[in-house]
Amino acid sequence: MRDGYKTGRNRRSGKVHSPDVAPHRDTGALTILCMKSPARILTFAAVFVLMGAVACAPEEDSTSDDESSEQAKLSECTPDQLDLYKSGTLTVGTDTPAYEPWFAGDDPSNGKGYESAVAYAVADRLGFDKGDVTWTSVPFNSSYQPGEKEFDFDINQISITKKRAQAVTFSKPYYSAAQAVITMKDSEYADATSLDDLKSAKVGAQVGTTSLEAIDQIGPEQQEAIYDNTNQATKALEAGQIDALIADLPSGYYITAAILDGSKLVGQFQPETGDTEEFGLLFEKGNPLVSCVDAAIEDLKSDGTLDSIEKKWLSESTDVPELS
Repeated sequence: MRDGYKTGRNRRSGKVHSPDVAPHRDTGALTILCMKSPARILTFAAVFVLMGAVACAPEEDSTSDDESSEQAKLSECTPDQLDLYKSGTLTVGTDTPAYEPWFAGDDPSNGKGYESAVAYAVADRLGFDKGDVTWTSVPFNSSYQPGEKEFDFDINQISITKKRAQAVTFSKPYYSAAQAVITMKDSEYADATSLDDLKSAKVGAQVGTTSLEAIDQIGPEQQEAIYDNTNQATKALEAGQIDALIADLPSGYYITAAILDGSKLVGQFQPETGDTEEFGLLFEKGNPLVSCVDAAIEDLKSDGTLDSIEKKWLSESTDVPELS
């Protein structure tokens, strides 16, 4: 197995979008929406049917990449040693529009938003200055298709699954989806500040999901309600058949922003059991760069940087408090 630094193989050349050049706006793919703009909500809802929700469906099991590779030493992962799409530049792909809270202002290059901050943190650990990072527009649905890639890695809330890992290579996960508590704004549980505050609530979730297992952490006094899919669960919440819906946090952003008027993201919590959905950086199949990026991600985890980025952009900035 090739190591994670320079192997001497030639990289392809291709056009990329520099940070100061607005990318082509392709609205035919989905990212998570967390803004109330009607135009964005309509665009987002229209494409949602065309593509499975990035975080709602339990049908594909999460997995690490099917190729085992030895993680590189971060000290050996310098820009001059890395096998890059474009020499001296880290080319990062994501979709357009780039939605909050994952990005801010539809501008991945500003370093704001969770995934933009993560991309620049990885770049920093690999020895790149911010000006050495170039962004390119990559529609979500095409990112995990087999074939050559015109980027070094793609960051776009892409869940690690066995099916996708047959065509591309994933990094170690940089995000494990928290669970979200969703109520109607006028619910007596809308101001809950802890999981204990939900014990008397009628709680529901989709069958076969980590969200359903996570209900045990609440310890509800009533039997939980189980639904075939999140759409049914959302309708039950709207109809008052349940007081609170548990779903993964990315789905929670979507439900409250684009699906259910009058709903509220009450809070979030990390599941203690079950298979947590995880996002990974996506690479061309077999790209040796992944071993160095894995080393960077591990370093960001070990010193608390990833936790700090998550707290800033997925908790404090979105006003979705952590429930304990």
